[in-house]
Amino acid sequence: MTFKVIQPNTVHDTTAFSYSHAVRMGDLIFVAGEVARDINGNLVGKGDVRAQTEQVFKNLRAVLEAAGSGLHKVGKVLVLTTKLEYRPIIHEVRSRVFKEAGHLPASTLAVVSSLADPDWLVEIEAVATI
Repeated sequence: MTFKVIQPNTVHDTTAFSYSHAVRMGDLIFVAGEVARDINGNLVGKGDVRAQTEQVFKNLRAVLEAAGSGLHKVGKVLVLTTKLEYRPIIHEVRSRVFKEAGHLPASTLAVVSSLADPDWLVEIEAVATI
């Protein structure tokens, strides 16, 4: 079985935080929770869930493409957010992104009291195929 760490230079570096953006195991890609950091590691959209969600999907797309996959091959996403009130905005962005990709994957959304950085409003992980 193929096992490969995916650490693209098109998104922020995660090595200081002891994790990889993604791992390929066989034909599956497991993408870590992506957050609203730009390529330099700076938060995009402080206090703005729409801007953060757009950046999260930008990062997710970049990681998947670096792994030889894409949003059109995502089978499942897990969406974490810090307020239920953010759900309609996250849903709107997620729906648009995946409709453009050609399908709607299985999805779970959970509201949590906090993410690893209190300024993060949304985090999304994914499982995709090659």
